[in-house]
Amino acid sequence: MFNRQTLKQHSLPLTLALMATLLAMAGDGMTELLRYQADEVKAGEIWRLVSANLVHLGWSHTLMNLLGLGLIWGLFWGSFSNLNWWLISLISSLAVSLGLLLLNPDLIWYVGLSGVLHGLFVAGAVGAIRRGDNREAILLAAIVGKLLWEQSVGALPGSADMAGGPVIVDSHLYGAIGGALAALFFRPQLWCQAD
Repeated sequence: MFNRQTLKQHSLPLTLALMATLLAMAGDGMTELLRYQADEVKAGEIWRLVSANLVHLGWSHTLMNLLGLGLIWGLFWGSFSNLNWWLISLISSLAVSLGLLLLNPDLIWYVGLSGVLHGLFVAGAVGAIRRGDNREAILLAAIVGKLLWEQSVGALPGSADMAGGPVIVDSHLYGAIGGALAALFFRPQLWCQAD
């Protein structure tokens, strides 16, 4: 069922899910060490620019993001090569944290994978459209509509309750921008294939 090639093709979501789960099991101390905190990043703790996206507010937040990751991967995994997906994930992660650092100076701390998920979703849709799958334009329009809602009205109703804390909607925007830029830089696959 799972051979080496399958594991390689799906290494991004499997690795992210494993890391997020293990970090959630490690508890609050690990979350505090890895979360985005502007002062600590400015003091040289640059790992927080990436690690913040792997820790969460609690189990409900973790599970909600992992379900989103599974959905996004199911929709778009064939849009790019495995290596490109890893790079898109990193670019989206840095876009979230650097966007918060530069454009949200009053934000003290941040955790969660949702900004990266928005980057992966947008990248997957853009990649699919670039390879000729125009049906994904509907999904891209839907995520753009969601981002516009969040920027004008705020978080979707109920999302803070589901996450177990406030939703930093700007992280979604920054991640989506990072994913869109990465998707334009990388060549999409013409069909689903292994690396």
